[in-house]
Amino acid sequence: MLRSTVASVLASLLVAPLLPATASAQAAPPRVPEAVGFGGAVSSIDPDASQVGVDVLRRGGNAVDAAVAVAAALGVTDPFSAGVGGGGFLVHYDARTRRVSTVDGRETAPASAGPDLFLENGTPIPFADAVTSGLSVGVPGTPRTWSEALRRWGTWSLDQAVRPAEELARRGFTVDDTFHRQVTENAARFADFTSTSALYLPGGAPPAVGSTFRNPDLADTYRELRRHGVQAFYRGDLARDVVAAVRRPPVAAGSTRNVRPGDLTATDLARYEALQREPTSVRYRDYDVFGMAPPSSGGTTVGEALNILETTDLAAETEVQYLHRYLEASRLSFADRNRWVGDPAVNDVPTRELLSQRFADSRACLISPTTALTSPVAPGDPRDPTPCATAGQPAPTSYEGTDTTHLTVADRWGNVVAYTLTIEQEGGSGIVVPGRGFLLNNELTDFSFTPVTPGVVDPNLPGPGKRPRSSMSPTIVLQHGRPVLALGSPGGASIITTVLQVLTRRIDRGTPLVQAIAAPRASQRNAASTQAEAAFLATPEAEALRALGHRFTSTGEIGAATAVERLPDGRWRAAAETSRRGGGAARVVWPTR
Repeated sequence: MLRSTVASVLASLLVAPLLPATASAQAAPPRVPEAVGFGGAVSSIDPDASQVGVDVLRRGGNAVDAAVAVAAALGVTDPFSAGVGGGGFLVHYDARTRRVSTVDGRETAPASAGPDLFLENGTPIPFADAVTSGLSVGVPGTPRTWSEALRRWGTWSLDQAVRPAEELARRGFTVDDTFHRQVTENAARFADFTSTSALYLPGGAPPAVGSTFRNPDLADTYRELRRHGVQAFYRGDLARDVVAAVRRPPVAAGSTRNVRPGDLTATDLARYEALQREPTSVRYRDYDVFGMAPPSSGGTTVGEALNILETTDLAAETEVQYLHRYLEASRLSFADRNRWVGDPAVNDVPTRELLSQRFADSRACLISPTTALTSPVAPGDPRDPTPCATAGQPAPTSYEGTDTTHLTVADRWGNVVAYTLTIEQEGGSGIVVPGRGFLLNNELTDFSFTPVTPGVVDPNLPGPGKRPRSSMSPTIVLQHGRPVLALGSPGGASIITTVLQVLTRRIDRGTPLVQAIAAPRASQRNAASTQAEAAFLATPEAEALRALGHRFTSTGEIGAATAVERLPDGRWRAAAETSRRGGGAARVVWPTR
Protein backbone atom coordinates (compact mmCIF):
# COMPACT_ATOMS: atom_id res chain seq x y z
CA MET A 1 0.00 0.00 0.00
CA LEU A 2 2.84 2.40 0.86
CA ARG A 3 4.58 1.70 -2.46
CA SER A 4 1.32 2.31 -4.33
CA THR A 5 0.74 5.60 -2.52
CA VAL A 6 4.29 6.82 -3.13
CA ALA A 7 4.08 5.89 -6.80
CA SER A 8 0.78 7.74 -7.12
CA VAL A 9 2.22 10.88 -5.53
CA LEU A 10 5.31 10.74 -7.73
CA ALA A 11 3.12 10.32 -10.77
CA SER A 12 1.06 13.38 -9.95
CA LEU A 13 4.18 15.45 -9.36
CA LEU A 14 6.09 14.26 -12.36
CA VAL A 15 3.49 13.89 -15.09
CA ALA A 16 4.02 17.48 -16.21
CA PRO A 17 7.55 16.80 -17.56
CA LEU A 18 5.96 14.29 -19.95
CA LEU A 19 4.62 17.30 -21.84
CA PRO A 20 7.16 19.10 -24.02
CA ALA A 21 7.37 22.84 -23.56
CA THR A 22 7.01 23.35 -27.31
CA ALA A 23 3.91 22.55 -29.32
CA SER A 24 5.93 21.65 -32.41
CA ALA A 25 6.44 18.05 -33.48
CA GLN A 26 9.70 16.46 -32.41
CA ALA A 27 11.88 14.15 -34.46
CA ALA A 28 10.54 10.59 -34.42
CA PRO A 29 12.34 8.29 -31.95
CA PRO A 30 14.24 5.45 -33.62
CA ARG A 31 12.79 1.99 -34.30
CA VAL A 32 14.82 -0.54 -32.31
CA PRO A 33 13.83 -4.25 -32.23
CA GLU A 34 15.59 -5.09 -28.97
CA ALA A 35 16.47 -3.38 -25.71
CA VAL A 36 17.88 -4.87 -22.50
CA GLY A 37 18.08 -3.29 -19.08
CA PHE A 38 16.51 -2.62 -15.70
CA GLY A 39 13.52 -0.66 -14.43
CA GLY A 40 10.94 -2.08 -16.79
CA ALA A 41 10.37 -2.57 -20.50
CA VAL A 42 7.94 -1.58 -23.23
CA SER A 43 7.46 -3.04 -26.70
CA SER A 44 5.02 -1.80 -29.32
CA ILE A 45 4.90 -1.21 -33.05
CA ASP A 46 5.49 2.54 -32.71
CA PRO A 47 8.50 4.49 -31.35
CA ASP A 48 6.48 7.46 -30.06
CA ALA A 49 4.11 5.17 -28.19
CA SER A 50 6.89 3.04 -26.68
CA GLN A 51 8.68 6.19 -25.54
CA VAL A 52 5.52 7.39 -23.82
CA GLY A 53 5.37 4.09 -21.94
CA VAL A 54 8.99 4.22 -20.82
CA ASP A 55 8.50 7.80 -19.65
CA VAL A 56 5.57 6.66 -17.48
CA LEU A 57 7.65 3.84 -15.96
CA ARG A 58 10.56 6.20 -15.34
CA ARG A 59 8.26 8.57 -13.46
CA GLY A 60 6.96 5.93 -11.07
CA GLY A 61 4.01 4.47 -12.97
CA ASN A 62 3.48 0.73 -13.02
CA ALA A 63 2.90 -1.65 -15.96
CA VAL A 64 -0.83 -0.92 -16.18
CA ASP A 65 -0.32 2.85 -16.06
CA ALA A 66 2.21 2.55 -18.87
CA ALA A 67 0.07 0.14 -20.91
CA VAL A 68 -2.88 2.54 -20.90
CA ALA A 69 -0.59 5.44 -21.82
CA VAL A 70 0.94 3.43 -24.70
CA ALA A 71 -2.49 2.34 -25.94
CA ALA A 72 -3.72 5.94 -25.94
CA ALA A 73 -0.59 7.02 -27.83
CA LEU A 74 -1.14 4.26 -30.40
CA GLY A 75 -4.59 5.75 -30.95
CA VAL A 76 -2.70 8.80 -32.21
CA THR A 77 0.14 7.26 -34.21
CA ASP A 78 -1.42 3.92 -35.24
CA PRO A 79 -5.08 5.00 -35.59
CA PHE A 80 -5.87 2.61 -38.43
CA SER A 81 -5.26 -0.37 -36.14
CA ALA A 82 -6.61 0.75 -32.77
CA GLY A 83 -8.12 3.58 -30.78
CA VAL A 84 -10.99 4.53 -28.49
CA GLY A 85 -13.42 3.54 -31.25
CA GLY A 86 -12.45 -0.13 -30.88
CA GLY A 87 -11.86 -2.83 -28.29
CA GLY A 88 -9.41 -5.43 -27.09
CA PHE A 89 -8.22 -7.87 -24.43
CA LEU A 90 -5.78 -7.16 -21.60
CA VAL A 91 -3.91 -9.82 -19.59
CA HIS A 92 -2.19 -8.75 -16.36
CA TYR A 93 0.28 -10.39 -13.98
CA ASP A 94 0.30 -9.02 -10.44
CA ALA A 95 3.75 -9.45 -8.88
CA ARG A 96 2.41 -9.06 -5.35
CA THR A 97 -0.25 -11.78 -5.57
CA ARG A 98 1.42 -13.77 -8.38
CA ARG A 99 -1.99 -13.90 -10.03
CA VAL A 100 -2.87 -13.54 -13.70
CA SER A 101 -6.13 -11.73 -14.47
CA THR A 102 -7.80 -10.39 -17.60
CA VAL A 103 -10.13 -7.68 -18.85
CA ASP A 104 -12.47 -8.40 -21.76
CA GLY A 105 -12.96 -5.13 -23.63
CA ARG A 106 -14.46 -6.74 -26.73
CA GLU A 107 -17.04 -4.72 -28.65
CA THR A 108 -20.70 -5.77 -28.41
CA ALA A 109 -23.50 -5.86 -30.96
CA PRO A 110 -26.49 -3.54 -30.51
CA ALA A 111 -29.45 -4.92 -28.57
CA SER A 112 -31.41 -5.01 -31.82
CA ALA A 113 -28.92 -7.29 -33.63
CA GLY A 114 -30.06 -10.73 -34.73
CA PRO A 115 -28.54 -13.58 -36.74
CA ASP A 116 -29.70 -11.81 -39.91
CA LEU A 117 -27.61 -8.69 -39.17
CA PHE A 118 -25.69 -8.93 -42.45
CA LEU A 119 -28.42 -10.51 -44.58
CA GLU A 120 -30.62 -8.83 -47.17
CA ASN A 121 -33.42 -10.90 -48.67
CA GLY A 122 -31.84 -13.92 -46.99
CA THR A 123 -28.48 -13.40 -48.71
CA PRO A 124 -25.26 -12.11 -47.08
CA ILE A 125 -24.29 -8.64 -48.22
CA PRO A 126 -20.82 -8.30 -49.79
CA PHE A 127 -18.13 -8.35 -47.11
CA ALA A 128 -16.57 -5.06 -48.27
CA ASP A 129 -19.98 -3.38 -48.04
CA ALA A 130 -20.42 -4.66 -44.50
CA VAL A 131 -17.00 -3.35 -43.46
CA THR A 132 -17.56 0.22 -44.62
CA SER A 133 -20.85 0.82 -42.91
CA GLY A 134 -22.51 1.73 -39.65
CA LEU A 135 -23.88 -1.80 -39.59
CA SER A 136 -20.46 -3.23 -38.66
CA VAL A 137 -19.81 -0.92 -35.70
CA GLY A 138 -19.92 -2.53 -32.26
CA VAL A 139 -20.04 -0.68 -28.94
CA PRO A 140 -16.40 0.31 -28.33
CA GLY A 141 -14.77 -1.29 -25.30
CA THR A 142 -11.37 0.38 -25.19
CA PRO A 143 -12.19 3.32 -22.89
CA ARG A 144 -13.84 0.98 -20.37
CA THR A 145 -10.85 -1.37 -20.57
CA TRP A 146 -8.51 1.47 -19.63
CA SER A 147 -10.71 2.56 -16.76
CA GLU A 148 -11.18 -0.97 -15.43
CA ALA A 149 -7.47 -1.85 -15.62
CA LEU A 150 -6.43 1.37 -13.87
CA ARG A 151 -9.08 0.89 -11.20
CA ARG A 152 -7.96 -2.67 -10.43
CA TRP A 153 -4.19 -2.46 -10.75
CA GLY A 154 -3.02 1.04 -11.70
CA THR A 155 -1.44 3.77 -9.59
CA TRP A 156 -2.18 6.61 -12.01
CA SER A 157 -5.58 8.09 -12.78
CA LEU A 158 -7.09 8.06 -16.27
CA ASP A 159 -6.33 11.79 -16.33
CA GLN A 160 -2.61 11.15 -15.83
CA ALA A 161 -2.36 8.11 -18.10
CA VAL A 162 -4.06 9.70 -21.12
CA ARG A 163 -2.38 13.11 -20.83
CA PRO A 164 0.81 12.21 -22.79
CA ALA A 165 -1.29 10.97 -25.72
CA GLU A 166 -3.37 14.13 -25.68
CA GLU A 167 -0.24 16.19 -25.99
CA LEU A 168 1.13 13.92 -28.72
CA ALA A 169 -2.07 14.36 -30.73
CA ARG A 170 -1.91 18.12 -30.27
CA ARG A 171 1.76 18.70 -31.10
CA GLY A 172 1.86 16.07 -33.83
CA PHE A 173 4.25 13.37 -34.96
CA THR A 174 6.28 12.63 -38.07
CA VAL A 175 4.46 10.66 -40.78
CA ASP A 176 6.34 7.50 -41.74
CA ASP A 177 6.01 5.15 -44.70
CA THR A 178 3.55 2.86 -42.91
CA PHE A 179 1.14 5.66 -41.96
CA HIS A 180 1.30 7.08 -45.50
CA ARG A 181 0.70 3.63 -47.04
CA GLN A 182 -2.28 2.93 -44.79
CA VAL A 183 -4.00 6.17 -45.77
CA THR A 184 -3.19 5.61 -49.44
CA GLU A 185 -4.62 2.09 -49.44
CA ASN A 186 -7.85 3.35 -47.84
CA ALA A 187 -8.09 6.66 -49.69
CA ALA A 188 -11.06 5.64 -51.83
CA ARG A 189 -13.31 4.81 -48.89
CA PHE A 190 -11.92 7.55 -46.64
CA ALA A 191 -12.90 10.04 -49.35
CA ASP A 192 -16.52 8.90 -49.04
CA PHE A 193 -16.86 10.32 -45.52
CA THR A 194 -16.60 14.05 -44.88
CA SER A 195 -15.04 13.70 -41.43
CA THR A 196 -12.53 11.03 -42.49
CA SER A 197 -11.36 12.83 -45.62
CA ALA A 198 -10.98 16.10 -43.71
CA LEU A 199 -8.66 14.41 -41.22
CA TYR A 200 -6.68 11.96 -43.33
CA LEU A 201 -6.88 13.42 -46.84
CA PRO A 202 -6.13 17.11 -46.30
CA GLY A 203 -6.18 18.80 -49.68
CA GLY A 204 -7.41 15.53 -51.17
CA ALA A 205 -4.16 13.59 -50.65
CA PRO A 206 -2.59 11.45 -47.89
CA PRO A 207 -0.16 13.22 -45.54
CA ALA A 208 3.33 13.17 -47.02
CA VAL A 209 6.10 11.06 -45.50
CA GLY A 210 8.17 13.31 -43.24
CA SER A 211 5.37 15.81 -42.66
CA THR A 212 3.86 16.52 -39.25
CA PHE A 213 0.43 15.07 -38.59
CA ARG A 214 -1.74 16.60 -35.88
CA ASN A 215 -5.15 15.52 -34.61
CA PRO A 216 -6.58 18.31 -32.42
CA ASP A 217 -10.06 16.72 -32.38
CA LEU A 218 -8.64 13.53 -30.85
CA ALA A 219 -6.65 15.65 -28.39
CA ASP A 220 -9.92 17.29 -27.33
CA THR A 221 -11.57 13.86 -26.99
CA TYR A 222 -8.74 12.71 -24.74
CA ARG A 223 -9.05 15.92 -22.72
CA GLU A 224 -12.75 15.18 -22.23
CA LEU A 225 -11.93 11.68 -21.00
CA ARG A 226 -9.32 13.11 -18.64
CA ARG A 227 -11.63 15.74 -17.18
CA HIS A 228 -14.87 13.79 -16.95
CA GLY A 229 -13.77 10.17 -16.81
CA VAL A 230 -14.79 7.22 -18.92
CA GLN A 231 -18.47 8.02 -18.50
CA ALA A 232 -17.90 10.89 -20.93
CA PHE A 233 -17.54 8.29 -23.67
CA TYR A 234 -20.58 6.21 -22.80
CA ARG A 235 -23.02 8.97 -21.87
CA GLY A 236 -23.51 12.60 -22.82
CA ASP A 237 -22.36 14.55 -25.86
CA LEU A 238 -19.53 12.21 -26.90
CA ALA A 239 -21.83 9.19 -26.76
CA ARG A 240 -24.45 11.04 -28.80
CA ASP A 241 -21.83 11.84 -31.45
CA VAL A 242 -20.80 8.18 -31.68
CA VAL A 243 -24.41 7.05 -32.05
CA ALA A 244 -25.12 9.72 -34.68
CA ALA A 245 -22.08 8.67 -36.75
CA VAL A 246 -23.26 5.05 -36.74
CA ARG A 247 -26.93 5.73 -37.45
CA ARG A 248 -26.31 8.56 -39.93
CA PRO A 249 -22.84 8.04 -41.40
CA PRO A 250 -21.30 11.32 -42.64
CA VAL A 251 -21.29 10.30 -46.31
CA ALA A 252 -19.78 12.86 -48.69
CA ALA A 253 -22.02 14.47 -51.28
CA GLY A 254 -21.66 12.73 -54.60
CA SER A 255 -20.44 9.44 -53.13
CA THR A 256 -21.77 6.38 -54.92
CA ARG A 257 -20.93 3.99 -52.08
CA ASN A 258 -23.88 2.23 -50.48
CA VAL A 259 -23.12 2.96 -46.82
CA ARG A 260 -25.62 1.11 -44.69
CA PRO A 261 -26.49 2.75 -41.36
CA GLY A 262 -26.24 0.87 -38.09
CA ASP A 263 -28.73 0.56 -35.26
CA LEU A 264 -26.49 1.40 -32.30
CA THR A 265 -28.31 3.36 -29.57
CA ALA A 266 -27.36 5.50 -26.60
CA THR A 267 -28.67 2.72 -24.38
CA ASP A 268 -26.26 0.24 -25.98
CA LEU A 269 -23.34 2.51 -25.07
CA ALA A 270 -24.58 3.23 -21.56
CA ARG A 271 -24.96 -0.48 -20.75
CA TYR A 272 -21.50 -1.53 -21.96
CA GLU A 273 -19.21 -3.24 -19.44
CA ALA A 274 -15.59 -4.38 -19.68
CA LEU A 275 -15.69 -7.79 -18.05
CA GLN A 276 -13.28 -9.53 -15.72
CA ARG A 277 -12.66 -13.09 -16.88
CA GLU A 278 -10.56 -15.94 -15.59
CA PRO A 279 -7.60 -16.49 -17.94
CA THR A 280 -7.04 -19.71 -19.81
CA SER A 281 -4.15 -21.74 -18.44
CA VAL A 282 -2.20 -24.74 -19.67
CA ARG A 283 0.94 -26.42 -18.40
CA TYR A 284 3.56 -26.65 -21.17
CA ARG A 285 6.95 -28.21 -20.44
CA ASP A 286 8.04 -26.43 -17.25
CA TYR A 287 5.87 -23.37 -17.84
CA ASP A 288 2.37 -22.12 -17.12
CA VAL A 289 0.93 -20.37 -20.17
CA PHE A 290 -1.94 -17.91 -19.54
CA GLY A 291 -4.14 -16.40 -22.22
CA MET A 292 -7.49 -14.84 -22.96
CA ALA A 293 -10.66 -16.88 -22.56
CA PRO A 294 -13.72 -16.73 -24.86
CA PRO A 295 -15.05 -14.74 -26.58
CA SER A 296 -11.42 -14.64 -27.66
CA SER A 297 -10.37 -17.92 -29.18
CA GLY A 298 -6.72 -17.06 -28.59
CA GLY A 299 -6.26 -18.71 -25.21
CA THR A 300 -8.13 -21.90 -26.04
CA THR A 301 -6.58 -22.37 -29.49
CA VAL A 302 -3.00 -21.60 -28.50
CA GLY A 303 -3.50 -23.71 -25.38
CA GLU A 304 -4.93 -26.69 -27.24
CA ALA A 305 -2.12 -26.57 -29.80
CA LEU A 306 0.49 -26.50 -27.04
CA ASN A 307 -1.19 -29.49 -25.38
CA ILE A 308 -1.11 -31.35 -28.70
CA LEU A 309 2.61 -30.61 -28.99
CA GLU A 310 3.31 -31.47 -25.34
CA THR A 311 3.94 -35.15 -26.04
CA THR A 312 6.55 -34.42 -28.74
CA ASP A 313 10.09 -33.37 -27.88
CA LEU A 314 10.26 -30.48 -30.33
CA ALA A 315 13.78 -29.60 -29.18
CA ALA A 316 15.03 -32.95 -30.47
CA GLU A 317 13.16 -32.87 -33.78
CA THR A 318 14.59 -31.72 -37.08
CA GLU A 319 13.56 -28.26 -38.26
CA VAL A 320 11.25 -29.86 -40.83
CA GLN A 321 9.53 -32.07 -38.24
CA TYR A 322 9.23 -29.16 -35.82
CA LEU A 323 7.49 -27.06 -38.47
CA HIS A 324 5.35 -30.00 -39.62
CA ARG A 325 4.06 -30.64 -36.12
CA TYR A 326 3.52 -26.95 -35.45
CA LEU A 327 1.39 -26.67 -38.60
CA GLU A 328 -0.58 -29.83 -37.82
CA ALA A 329 -1.27 -28.76 -34.23
CA SER A 330 -2.51 -25.42 -35.57
CA ARG A 331 -4.72 -27.16 -38.11
CA LEU A 332 -6.39 -29.35 -35.49
CA SER A 333 -6.86 -26.65 -32.88
CA PHE A 334 -8.47 -24.35 -35.47
CA ALA A 335 -10.87 -27.14 -36.46
CA ASP A 336 -12.03 -27.24 -32.83
CA ARG A 337 -12.02 -23.48 -32.41
CA ASN A 338 -14.31 -22.97 -35.38
CA ARG A 339 -16.86 -25.46 -34.07
CA TRP A 340 -16.93 -24.70 -30.36
CA VAL A 341 -15.81 -21.13 -29.49
CA GLY A 342 -18.11 -18.12 -29.29
CA ASP A 343 -19.41 -15.65 -26.71
CA PRO A 344 -19.85 -17.64 -23.45
CA ALA A 345 -22.72 -15.38 -22.41
CA VAL A 346 -24.72 -16.81 -25.31
CA ASN A 347 -23.07 -20.13 -26.14
CA ASP A 348 -22.12 -23.10 -23.99
CA VAL A 349 -18.38 -22.97 -24.72
CA PRO A 350 -16.46 -26.03 -23.44
CA THR A 351 -13.38 -24.03 -22.45
CA ARG A 352 -12.14 -26.41 -19.76
CA GLU A 353 -12.60 -29.44 -21.99
CA LEU A 354 -10.88 -27.81 -24.97
CA LEU A 355 -7.84 -27.24 -22.74
CA SER A 356 -7.72 -30.73 -21.24
CA GLN A 357 -4.68 -32.87 -22.00
CA ARG A 358 -6.99 -35.84 -22.58
CA PHE A 359 -8.72 -34.02 -25.44
CA ALA A 360 -5.40 -32.83 -26.90
CA ASP A 361 -4.05 -36.38 -26.85
CA SER A 362 -7.14 -37.58 -28.72
CA ARG A 363 -6.31 -35.05 -31.44
CA ALA A 364 -2.53 -35.49 -31.44
CA CYS A 365 -2.83 -39.11 -32.51
CA LEU A 366 -4.14 -37.87 -35.87
CA ILE A 367 -0.72 -36.41 -36.68
CA SER A 368 1.56 -38.54 -38.83
CA PRO A 369 5.27 -37.72 -39.06
CA THR A 370 5.24 -38.59 -42.77
CA THR A 371 1.96 -37.19 -44.13
CA ALA A 372 0.13 -33.90 -43.66
CA LEU A 373 -3.56 -33.93 -42.85
CA THR A 374 -6.01 -32.69 -45.48
CA SER A 375 -8.12 -29.67 -44.52
CA PRO A 376 -10.73 -28.85 -43.64
CA VAL A 377 -10.41 -31.36 -40.79
CA ALA A 378 -13.53 -32.15 -38.78
CA PRO A 379 -13.58 -31.10 -35.13
CA GLY A 380 -13.27 -33.41 -32.18
CA ASP A 381 -15.70 -33.60 -29.29
CA PRO A 382 -13.98 -32.11 -26.23
CA ARG A 383 -16.74 -33.36 -23.92
CA ASP A 384 -16.34 -36.94 -25.09
CA PRO A 385 -12.82 -37.26 -26.50
CA THR A 386 -12.19 -40.45 -28.44
CA PRO A 387 -8.64 -41.13 -29.67
CA CYS A 388 -8.19 -40.23 -33.33
CA ALA A 389 -11.94 -39.61 -33.78
CA THR A 390 -13.70 -36.60 -35.27
CA ALA A 391 -17.21 -35.32 -34.68
CA GLY A 392 -19.46 -33.88 -37.36
CA GLN A 393 -18.75 -31.68 -40.34
CA PRO A 394 -15.62 -29.52 -40.66
CA ALA A 395 -15.97 -25.78 -40.11
CA PRO A 396 -13.56 -23.63 -42.12
CA THR A 397 -12.05 -20.46 -40.69
CA SER A 398 -13.81 -17.26 -41.74
CA TYR A 399 -11.93 -14.08 -42.61
CA GLU A 400 -10.83 -11.60 -39.93
CA GLY A 401 -9.18 -8.24 -40.47
CA THR A 402 -5.45 -8.19 -39.81
CA ASP A 403 -4.81 -4.66 -38.64
CA THR A 404 -4.79 -4.94 -34.90
CA THR A 405 -1.94 -3.83 -32.63
CA HIS A 406 -0.28 -5.32 -29.56
CA LEU A 407 1.79 -3.87 -26.74
CA THR A 408 3.71 -5.56 -23.96
CA VAL A 409 4.89 -3.86 -20.74
CA ALA A 410 6.77 -4.87 -17.59
CA ASP A 411 7.71 -2.66 -14.65
CA ARG A 412 10.42 -2.55 -11.97
CA TRP A 413 8.25 -4.50 -9.50
CA GLY A 414 7.68 -7.41 -11.89
CA ASN A 415 4.10 -6.60 -12.96
CA VAL A 416 3.42 -7.45 -16.60
CA VAL A 417 0.76 -6.49 -19.15
CA ALA A 418 0.06 -8.09 -22.53
CA TYR A 419 -2.60 -6.03 -24.32
CA THR A 420 -4.03 -6.54 -27.82
CA LEU A 421 -6.42 -3.90 -29.15
CA THR A 422 -8.06 -3.23 -32.48
CA ILE A 423 -10.63 -1.51 -34.69
CA GLU A 424 -10.61 -4.66 -36.91
CA GLN A 425 -9.86 -3.82 -40.58
CA GLU A 426 -7.13 -1.35 -41.49
CA GLY A 427 -9.07 1.86 -40.92
CA GLY A 428 -11.99 0.09 -39.25
CA SER A 429 -15.37 1.08 -40.68
CA GLY A 430 -13.76 4.08 -42.36
CA ILE A 431 -15.98 6.42 -40.34
CA VAL A 432 -14.32 9.12 -38.23
CA VAL A 433 -16.73 10.45 -35.61
CA PRO A 434 -17.20 14.09 -36.72
CA GLY A 435 -15.39 16.51 -34.45
CA ARG A 436 -13.93 13.68 -32.33
CA GLY A 437 -10.87 12.57 -34.32
CA PHE A 438 -11.14 8.76 -34.06
CA LEU A 439 -12.24 5.95 -36.35
CA LEU A 440 -15.03 3.58 -35.45
CA ASN A 441 -14.50 -0.17 -35.57
CA ASN A 442 -16.02 -2.67 -37.98
CA GLU A 443 -15.74 -5.42 -35.36
CA LEU A 444 -19.15 -6.97 -36.00
CA THR A 445 -17.84 -8.37 -39.30
CA ASP A 446 -15.98 -10.86 -37.08
CA PHE A 447 -19.33 -12.60 -36.71
CA SER A 448 -20.25 -15.33 -39.18
CA PHE A 449 -22.73 -13.81 -41.63
CA THR A 450 -24.36 -17.25 -42.03
CA PRO A 451 -23.50 -20.62 -40.45
CA VAL A 452 -20.03 -21.58 -41.67
CA THR A 453 -21.22 -25.15 -42.17
CA PRO A 454 -24.87 -25.43 -43.21
CA GLY A 455 -26.85 -27.51 -40.75
CA VAL A 456 -24.20 -27.27 -38.03
CA VAL A 457 -24.57 -24.98 -35.02
CA ASP A 458 -22.35 -21.93 -35.48
CA PRO A 459 -21.41 -20.34 -32.12
CA ASN A 460 -20.38 -17.10 -33.81
CA LEU A 461 -23.58 -15.82 -35.40
CA PRO A 462 -24.66 -12.25 -34.48
CA GLY A 463 -27.03 -11.68 -31.60
CA PRO A 464 -28.26 -8.92 -29.27
CA GLY A 465 -25.44 -7.61 -27.07
CA LYS A 466 -23.22 -10.45 -28.24
CA ARG A 467 -19.42 -10.24 -28.49
CA PRO A 468 -17.99 -11.58 -31.75
CA ARG A 469 -15.37 -14.30 -31.55
CA SER A 470 -11.82 -12.95 -31.64
CA SER A 471 -8.37 -14.37 -32.31
CA MET A 472 -6.51 -11.89 -30.11
CA SER A 473 -3.98 -13.80 -28.04
CA PRO A 474 -2.26 -11.70 -25.38
CA THR A 475 -0.15 -14.25 -23.52
CA ILE A 476 1.87 -14.34 -20.30
CA VAL A 477 4.18 -17.25 -19.47
CA LEU A 478 5.19 -18.03 -15.87
CA GLN A 479 7.80 -20.36 -14.45
CA HIS A 480 7.51 -21.20 -10.76
CA GLY A 481 4.93 -18.44 -10.39
CA ARG A 482 7.04 -15.66 -11.89
CA PRO A 483 6.91 -14.13 -15.38
CA VAL A 484 9.51 -15.20 -17.92
CA LEU A 485 7.82 -14.13 -21.16
CA ALA A 486 4.85 -12.11 -22.40
CA LEU A 487 3.85 -11.58 -26.01
CA GLY A 488 1.12 -10.98 -28.56
CA SER A 489 0.57 -9.84 -32.12
CA PRO A 490 -1.88 -8.35 -34.60
CA GLY A 491 -2.92 -10.34 -37.64
CA GLY A 492 -6.56 -11.51 -37.46
CA ALA A 493 -6.79 -15.28 -37.19
CA SER A 494 -3.03 -15.50 -37.84
CA ILE A 495 -2.49 -13.91 -34.41
CA ILE A 496 -2.93 -17.37 -32.92
CA THR A 497 -0.36 -19.03 -35.15
CA THR A 498 2.10 -16.14 -34.74
CA VAL A 499 1.98 -16.45 -30.94
CA LEU A 500 2.24 -20.24 -31.15
CA GLN A 501 5.21 -20.11 -33.52
CA VAL A 502 7.11 -17.56 -31.43
CA LEU A 503 6.37 -19.49 -28.21
CA THR A 504 7.57 -22.82 -29.54
CA ARG A 505 10.62 -21.32 -31.18
CA ARG A 506 11.62 -19.62 -27.95
CA ILE A 507 10.71 -22.40 -25.49
CA ASP A 508 11.38 -25.55 -27.47
CA ARG A 509 13.94 -24.56 -30.06
CA GLY A 510 15.88 -22.17 -27.83
CA THR A 511 15.85 -19.41 -30.45
CA PRO A 512 16.73 -15.97 -29.02
CA LEU A 513 13.57 -13.92 -28.65
CA VAL A 514 14.24 -11.32 -31.34
CA GLN A 515 15.19 -14.06 -33.79
CA ALA A 516 12.11 -16.08 -32.84
CA ILE A 517 9.99 -13.02 -33.68
CA ALA A 518 11.87 -12.30 -36.92
CA ALA A 519 11.77 -15.91 -38.19
CA PRO A 520 9.76 -16.47 -41.42
CA ARG A 521 6.16 -17.39 -40.65
CA ALA A 522 3.55 -19.81 -41.91
CA SER A 523 -0.06 -19.93 -40.72
CA GLN A 524 -2.24 -23.04 -41.00
CA ARG A 525 -5.85 -22.43 -39.94
CA ASN A 526 -7.64 -25.60 -41.06
CA ALA A 527 -7.49 -24.48 -44.67
CA ALA A 528 -6.60 -26.48 -47.76
CA SER A 529 -3.49 -24.35 -48.15
CA THR A 530 -1.17 -22.85 -45.54
CA GLN A 531 -0.46 -19.13 -45.84
CA ALA A 532 3.27 -18.43 -45.79
CA GLU A 533 5.53 -15.44 -46.13
CA ALA A 534 7.85 -15.32 -49.12
CA ALA A 535 10.86 -15.74 -46.83
CA PHE A 536 9.37 -18.98 -45.48
CA LEU A 537 8.68 -20.32 -48.97
CA ALA A 538 12.30 -19.64 -49.91
CA THR A 539 13.64 -22.02 -47.24
CA PRO A 540 14.64 -25.63 -47.95
CA GLU A 541 12.28 -26.66 -45.15
CA ALA A 542 9.30 -25.43 -47.19
CA GLU A 543 10.20 -27.82 -49.99
CA ALA A 544 10.58 -30.69 -47.54
CA LEU A 545 7.17 -29.85 -46.06
CA ARG A 546 5.64 -29.97 -49.53
CA ALA A 547 6.99 -33.50 -49.82
CA LEU A 548 4.95 -34.36 -46.72
CA GLY A 549 1.81 -33.07 -48.41
CA HIS A 550 1.68 -29.48 -47.19
CA ARG A 551 0.37 -26.94 -49.67
CA PHE A 552 1.33 -23.29 -49.43
CA THR A 553 -0.06 -19.97 -50.62
CA SER A 554 2.20 -16.94 -50.62
CA THR A 555 0.98 -14.01 -48.56
CA GLY A 556 2.35 -10.73 -47.25
CA GLU A 557 3.58 -10.14 -43.74
CA ILE A 558 2.03 -12.33 -41.05
CA GLY A 559 1.66 -10.56 -37.72
CA ALA A 560 3.81 -7.97 -35.97
CA ALA A 561 4.71 -9.40 -32.59
CA THR A 562 5.96 -7.59 -29.52
CA ALA A 563 7.26 -9.25 -26.36
CA VAL A 564 9.17 -8.83 -23.12
CA GLU A 565 11.12 -11.49 -21.23
CA ARG A 566 12.75 -11.59 -17.81
CA LEU A 567 16.41 -12.54 -17.82
CA PRO A 568 18.02 -14.63 -15.04
CA ASP A 569 19.91 -11.60 -13.68
CA GLY A 570 16.69 -9.60 -13.23
CA ARG A 571 17.00 -7.48 -16.35
CA TRP A 572 14.19 -7.18 -18.88
CA ARG A 573 14.49 -7.74 -22.60
CA ALA A 574 12.00 -5.91 -24.80
CA ALA A 575 11.70 -7.37 -28.29
CA ALA A 576 9.84 -6.42 -31.45
CA GLU A 577 9.87 -6.96 -35.19
CA THR A 578 13.05 -6.28 -37.13
CA SER A 579 11.24 -5.44 -40.38
CA ARG A 580 7.50 -6.30 -40.41
CA ARG A 581 5.38 -3.12 -40.45
CA GLY A 582 8.58 -1.15 -40.75
CA GLY A 583 10.03 -2.64 -37.57
CA GLY A 584 8.93 -2.36 -33.97
CA ALA A 585 10.01 -0.22 -31.04
CA ALA A 586 11.57 -1.91 -27.99
CA ARG A 587 12.49 0.20 -24.97
CA VAL A 588 13.76 -0.29 -21.40
CA VAL A 589 13.94 2.27 -18.63
CA TRP A 590 17.66 1.91 -17.88
CA PRO A 591 19.50 0.25 -20.78
CA THR A 592 22.58 -1.82 -19.99
CA ARG A 593 23.71 -2.37 -23.57
